[in-house]
Amino acid sequence: MAEPRPELWLVRHGETEWTVTGQHTGRTDIPLTALGRRQAAALGRRLAGRTFALVLVSPLTRAMETCRIAGYADVAKRTDDLCEWDYGAYEGRTTPDIRTEVPGWTIWTGNPPDGETLKQVARRASNVIEQAAAAGGDVALFAHGHVLRVLAACWLGLPPDAGRLLALGTASLSVLGYERETRVINTWNQDWHLVLKEDA
Repeated sequence: MAEPRPELWLVRHGETEWTVTGQHTGRTDIPLTALGRRQAAALGRRLAGRTFALVLVSPLTRAMETCRIAGYADVAKRTDDLCEWDYGAYEGRTTPDIRTEVPGWTIWTGNPPDGETLKQVARRASNVIEQAAAAGGDVALFAHGHVLRVLAACWLGLPPDAGRLLALGTASLSVLGYERETRVINTWNQDWHLVLKEDA
């Protein structure tokens, strides 16, 4: 019988003021809201102290806070590869606002001026996958919506823009794994709506 293959547990950070307003939050280092902190605590209860061979976290405050409150700060390693997409000139702006200047714009189809390209984000995501593959067991990743969506697409062997099909709520838990030798999504966007209801 084949040994079980390791899984990647993806944890998106809790709510911030800008996730509420829909503003693109790349490198702006803003903290969790009070609800975001309660969401992080709920994620900690959901993970229930599960042991991981490796825990990686974005160095941005909202991801670090989520990781700490969930109970993994002591074992987590920071990596810039898990930072959110650099939105450049579109940082802090909403999609409807950007579309007043660029009709039909999406982050998936139009690279932000002075920011990262989708290809650059995918390269960082692939670096994380390579590091996780060498960890020798399950890996937890505390990070952000867009970078985790790109990472999931890369995991599946899909073009990076396939991440547009994978909606990811704040304080959500997702698991990437295998069916035999094929990389699959085991769980996606789990518990985010329950956290909102139970901890509001």
